[in-house]
Amino acid sequence: MVQRVAIIGAGVSGLASIKCCLDEGLEPTCFERSDDIGGLWKFTECAEEGRASIYRSVFTNSCKEMMCFPDFPFPDDFPNYMHNSKLQEYIRMYAKHFALLKYIKFKTMVSSIKKRPDFPVTGQWDVITKRDGKEESAVFDAVMVCSGHHVYPNFPVDCFPGLKKFKGSYFHSREYKEPEKFKGKRVLVIGLGNSGSDIAVELSHTASQVYLSSRSGSWVMSRVWDKGYPWDMLIVTRFESFLSNFLPTSVSDWLYVRRMNTWFKHENYGLMPLNRANRKEPVFNDDLPSRITCGTVVMKPNVKEFTETSAIFQDGTVQENIDFVIFATGYSYSYPFMADNAIIKCRDNEVTLYKGILPPRLEKPTLAVIGLIQSLGAIIPTSDLQARWAIRVFKGLYKLPPVNDMMEDIDEKMGKKLKWFGQSNTIQTDYISYMDELASAIGVKPSFPLLFLTDPRLALEVYFGPCSPYQFRLTGPGKWDGARNAILTQWDRTLKATRTRVVHDSQKHFPFLNLFKILALPLLLAVFLMFN
Repeated sequence: MVQRVAIIGAGVSGLASIKCCLDEGLEPTCFERSDDIGGLWKFTECAEEGRASIYRSVFTNSCKEMMCFPDFPFPDDFPNYMHNSKLQEYIRMYAKHFALLKYIKFKTMVSSIKKRPDFPVTGQWDVITKRDGKEESAVFDAVMVCSGHHVYPNFPVDCFPGLKKFKGSYFHSREYKEPEKFKGKRVLVIGLGNSGSDIAVELSHTASQVYLSSRSGSWVMSRVWDKGYPWDMLIVTRFESFLSNFLPTSVSDWLYVRRMNTWFKHENYGLMPLNRANRKEPVFNDDLPSRITCGTVVMKPNVKEFTETSAIFQDGTVQENIDFVIFATGYSYSYPFMADNAIIKCRDNEVTLYKGILPPRLEKPTLAVIGLIQSLGAIIPTSDLQARWAIRVFKGLYKLPPVNDMMEDIDEKMGKKLKWFGQSNTIQTDYISYMDELASAIGVKPSFPLLFLTDPRLALEVYFGPCSPYQFRLTGPGKWDGARNAILTQWDRTLKATRTRVVHDSQKHFPFLNLFKILALPLLLAVFLMFN
């Protein structure tokens, strides 16, 4: 029987895991190498070894209603998208509300996790930690790895000939903190992800010129979507997911490209992705198109090589007198505390996890990786559901299929990822499909035929409205009594954050969407009954 659980890291995934352990009657011990909770969202003045690092100006890309812990909504007056310090405040509120801090050992680094000699029988682990120069060892029945995937930088210096003779400064974006020292300088940012675009836009206000180099381009989205509502509350819905899966691929791809070009035509800004229909995670930046059109950010293709003072690009153009090069080239996945690295990277040195959580070839399923995933959905509700699933596996409440079946499931999903995201080994996934898969296994996925019949108002909001985290606390193990009300009032909290000056709307709106929902209800009910 699993009782004592070691949790590595006290970020949002670690905190969710502590609470889920407590909810299931287990005894968690969380090891955190720093002196505070928050993980990635805990800003520090300098990048620290072995910890995630963010720049001072980081804001969230998911809105508060879509990124909260599913049984702990944000306060009404919190902004929809928030600065890292505001999110850290919420994380502390969560930990205090559920009394999680007493289960965390701060300033304690996990140096080794290895199977005990009797692991095939007991499934137990030896966990070795270091604190104040002293080493301790303890035995745990299960381990939850919550160390994140923004710690070890992918720094491909060997892919850029001439970089070593470049006389300017170059570094990875994890070292970047604020723009002051770049005033009047010419800066090249390599990598068109969220960090690369954020840094380029911020530097464009102080540097003399910023160049942003992208190998393959990317779709760029604004946090502010149709009629000023948060993008994810309009796009991350079950109805949208149904359409993208139900429609022919050619139609779905056409609609996707059309939607992505609604804000501005990406081709005109040098941002168009090489594969337009690829569902690779877009970049979220409200200001990048404006900075490009003002000339303070100049888009460039991939760098071919460097000279002592310049960068030569793949299209043959040259930018002289570059002072700084910032590599916003992402991160690699590493688990230096695992005595046997092949447990997690069990095939071709790639992370291979069943449901994105569990190493499939363990003799006993007592190790889970929480939070190693990316999607259009937020990490907090995803980690929460992952932790709930993993703990039910630990306790034997969910029976795993044979190893061959788990590997086949992994291979099948890798094929889908290749089609949708352009890479088979990406940790990216479709948010709603993934959440529903875990929720079904736990027994917490809403039953839509039943919901339409018993609570049509809630059913309409759940299906046509945002797929908010509260949906996965409506029923089953871990049910939260406040979930229904949280769903029905989520738009009120969203508007309260922006309607700080009340203006009465004089226009009369015909409730077309509400009428459409009511008329569509019988059709959807028939579809659910047909396929379930």
